[in-house]
Amino acid sequence: MCSSYMSESEARKDTVEIGRRMYEHGYVVTNDGNISVKISDSEIIITPTGVSKGFMTEGMLVKMNLDGDVIETDGTKPSSEVKMYLRVYKEDSAVTAVVYAHPIYVTSYAIAGIPLDEPILSEAMLQIGAVPIAKYAKPCTYNVPGRIAPFVKKYGAVLLSNHGSLTWGSSLNEAFARMEVLENYARISFVVRQLGGGRGLDSEQVSGPKEVRSNMGLAPIVMPAGRSVIESGEELIREAS
Repeated sequence: MCSSYMSESEARKDTVEIGRRMYEHGYVVTNDGNISVKISDSEIIITPTGVSKGFMTEGMLVKMNLDGDVIETDGTKPSSEVKMYLRVYKEDSAVTAVVYAHPIYVTSYAIAGIPLDEPILSEAMLQIGAVPIAKYAKPCTYNVPGRIAPFVKKYGAVLLSNHGSLTWGSSLNEAFARMEVLENYARISFVVRQLGGGRGLDSEQVSGPKEVRSNMGLAPIVMPAGRSVIESGEELIREAS
């Protein structure tokens, strides 16, 4: 249970603003992507289907309950991927916002089947830790929620194989910040790979972001394995079974 939900009016206003930022950053094109915000123990606001996230209005957003029933709409329909968002809320009651997008670098990693779990950027580790890949599932089916469910409580983001990326958080700002950090991390990782690879942090260095999160009172998340673990031949996080 969360005691700091946004008001419905705030959620609508901020969702439209985040949608605009997603569009301007190039994280989505045409009608791609979605945003959802939990406004009470039983209600959410979600972006509509068939509308560009860069040109939404507050009235276009759909109000639903956690059972997936529409409570209020101005003629628009909720995203066809709403089952995915409802599953995230079900898995972790501390989550109050979910963002789904197709940033170029992150999506490229998702298509290539490469998780973002290398210990190369402490700032990214602090905010999103290791980011695994959920196995492919046909869009708009219950298979999608089932694929991401195992990751919700222990991670802050997940790549959807051959789709895009999903981030969540205890606030809308945190969920979107994680998407920004994730794309930046993917871009840096790509450049480092072009340079021939980088020097990963060792196990002791990896513990630093863990301690910082703990000192800040943030929930623990899975971190990338330190260099000593990598060199010992142990596998990093890959797809969930």
